[in-house]
Amino acid sequence: MRLTQIVAAVATAVVGMSAAQAGTLDVVKARGYVACGVTTGFAGFSAPNDKGDWEGLDIDVCRAVAAATLGDSEKFKAVPLNAQQRFTALQSGEIDVLARNTTVTQQRDTSVGAISAGINFYDGQGFLVPVSLGVESAKDLNGATVCMQTGTSNENTMADWARAHNVEYTPVVYDQFNEVVNAFVSGRCDVFTTDASGLASIRISRTANPADYVVLPEIISKEPLGPFVRQGDDPWLNIVKWSLQAMLNAEELGLTSANVDAHLDSTNPNIQRLLGVTAGSGKNLGLDETWAYNIIKQVGNYGESFDRTVGEGSPLQIKRGLNALWTDGGLMYGLPVR
Repeated sequence: MRLTQIVAAVATAVVGMSAAQAGTLDVVKARGYVACGVTTGFAGFSAPNDKGDWEGLDIDVCRAVAAATLGDSEKFKAVPLNAQQRFTALQSGEIDVLARNTTVTQQRDTSVGAISAGINFYDGQGFLVPVSLGVESAKDLNGATVCMQTGTSNENTMADWARAHNVEYTPVVYDQFNEVVNAFVSGRCDVFTTDASGLASIRISRTANPADYVVLPEIISKEPLGPFVRQGDDPWLNIVKWSLQAMLNAEELGLTSANVDAHLDSTNPNIQRLLGVTAGSGKNLGLDETWAYNIIKQVGNYGESFDRTVGEGSPLQIKRGLNALWTDGGLMYGLPVR
């Protein structure tokens, strides 16, 4: 057998291995791309643009992991999944990382074979209603019909909140997110409840006239959203976790996709370690020392990603709020790379 045939055979065998047989990093390298579980289309977080290219805040997580592991942020494949499919796809090895606006909960971290790799958006469940409904508070929704997606945390959160506030409602649930959206905009229910970021996305991108709809002021839950990986593969967990942390650290240190090259000769030891000028962080992850440099150069820092996908530079116009850096009153805090 020729050497090229041997190499091809080995690569094929590794790709075919289960996560229990081979580490995810080995599978990704042999396959040549990161399989990333995303939504079926959620503007600002993961959705194809006019050219068919996937973009969004969660997509930038996929791109960051691809840049870190393969040196190219475009070496990922977006795998659209609904809420019911997402954890099964992760468990089975169909995807390497789940970046699908998924709330980190104790149950998900312990009983579905998955584990959180960090938070890339702090959110909370809210309510979207037509202005014509004449409602100014969620507490005025007694007797309303409420659209939501089954298989999400929204169902239980809504039930708990309604019980606590003596609000009676009729749930209208659908399996597919697009079905929920279509039901709401066609008037089959009075209210849409999901994460507030999702409501902002729906209002801007899926309604004929956004001014006809309003997001009510109540936020009824904590919804920390972020990527998940399979349990039992700590090296891969570290890679996904620290890919996100690299973007946060870059923003804290003032590193951007435009200026990162100019900082390669910085005397700041934190910058030297992050960019691989001082070796060590790459070896710790089993990656090239340029892993974080590749992320920053090709994807940008967290602030750049936020701004262009969901923030002031995007149609959603979401304020940083809790997603600002800790130095600006938010919750985003880059863990030390040392």
